[in-house]
Amino acid sequence: MATATASGRRIALRWSEAMPMPPTTADPVATGGCPAIGSQPLDPCDLSVVIPLHNEEDSIEPLYAELTEVLSATGMDYEVIFVDDGSRDCTLERLRGGTRADPRVRVIELRRNYGQTAAMAAGFDHARGRVIVPMDGDCQNDPHDIPKLIRKLNKRRGYDVVSGWRLRRQDRFISRRLPSMIANWLIGRVTGVRLHDYGCTMKAYRREILHGVRLYSEMHRFLPALAAWNGARVTEKIVHHRPRTHGQTKYGISRTIRVVFDLITVKFLYGYMTKPLYLFGKLALYALLGGGLLLAIALGQRLGILGEERLHLNRNVLVPLSGLLVILSAQCAVVGLLAELLVRVYHESQSRPIYQIRRIHGPATPDGNAPLTVR
Repeated sequence: MATATASGRRIALRWSEAMPMPPTTADPVATGGCPAIGSQPLDPCDLSVVIPLHNEEDSIEPLYAELTEVLSATGMDYEVIFVDDGSRDCTLERLRGGTRADPRVRVIELRRNYGQTAAMAAGFDHARGRVIVPMDGDCQNDPHDIPKLIRKLNKRRGYDVVSGWRLRRQDRFISRRLPSMIANWLIGRVTGVRLHDYGCTMKAYRREILHGVRLYSEMHRFLPALAAWNGARVTEKIVHHRPRTHGQTKYGISRTIRVVFDLITVKFLYGYMTKPLYLFGKLALYALLGGGLLLAIALGQRLGILGEERLHLNRNVLVPLSGLLVILSAQCAVVGLLAELLVRVYHESQSRPIYQIRRIHGPATPDGNAPLTVR
């Protein structure tokens, strides 16, 4: 018996030597250059509220006071993550001074102004809540809507994303509401996920839905569509929207143009990420059919079937056009094959699965979608 125990200890020792233990301090590379938060990883909590900020010094005090009042009344274990996105005013100083005594508040300072998407991604990466709720820092989003979003998330159907819908939006029509209406229509049309208000920052996400989602450019507004493509159940909830009383807006009608470019990228990456040959193969087929049709028309003109005058092939402009389309078809096919090879190398080198599991049913399986208790 003692021999077996010693043998078991040796096996355990070899296993611990083979598998490196996690570091006791946070890796500055993994944390985006931030210093270590503590000697041990932070324990998970119920709710993380992520607030990106850029030049919002006058909004800090009322926003923090209202958030503390609302979240304390819910009875949940929560945290608030403020992300200073390279503010040039006193936003960071007021954040550090006003929230220093609150252990539930963390402030992430970015080196420069990276934009709302990058600031939101930094907050998501450092959040530890089972549910993550981003919101704007200009006091236009109402913190009282956070418990409502979580209750909607806990409905019997088991939603994964609850998107806020600013039904009575308090913004100018031409510069804010009209571009938003156009963007919402475009996103819903292309992605197939119909929501009334993609631009509303206040949304509730289950933590596992955001796992593995990488944000670039200004793609934070596409998160519900990206989550739906990954199998998430998405719904929306009407939220209160208040007029801006502090600072100035950072968006205008030019945002719609950027949405179009980002939408093309999102559609390609998530629609054909694992099957790029489907896209380039379709283009190759269309180009080949177009070239064949032009050549058939040229032959019909040469034989006198299409028109009274017979037109020689060497004088018909349709012949070189058909040749160009055939060459384009071959190029699309080659690009599709190369893209297939790159995608396979990408997935296999990182051991990335081409699927995502919602839940494994069976004995002793932890339920990550257990509802949160909100007072």
